Amino acid sequence: MAKKTNKTVYIVALLLLVGGLGSLVYSGLSQNSVYFLNVSEARAMPVGELSNVRLFGTVAAQDIVGGPGQKGVQFRLLDKSGNKDSIAVEYDGVVPDTFKPGAEVIVEGGVDSTTGVFGARTLMTKCPSKYKKQREQEKAQNG
Repeated sequence: MAKKTNKTVYIVALLLLVGGLGSLVYSGLSQNSVYFLNVSEARAMPVGELSNVRLFGTVAAQDIVGGPGQKGVQFRLLDKSGNKDSIAVEYDGVVPDTFKPGAEVIVEGGVDSTTGVFGARTLMTKCPSKYKKQREQEKAQNG
């Protein structure tokens, strides 16, 4: 009789473990799911679906308020594919030193359904191509 209860205990423990892990995976994926979109894809989606997304694009040369070394910036993010799509972005954190017109950036946040402005929680800039050129030159010299 002791063998039967031990087997039952192991089965119940295994089911609880599998159920607990499944629950953790499901809640982790649903809370941290972030769409990664370009500007034209975001503009094509309903505003209600843009509450937690990452957008990538290029900083427009005009309409920049704020900048590197300051806290907060407002700018237009242009679609990298060359079409005319853009979206207004507001960011309240410290602006990276590499932020400038024409820089490729990734912003994470959501669109305000009343204003249509993208409120960014994070702002990341891609490394400028000059660093890539410098690394290639160093590789050629070291050979």
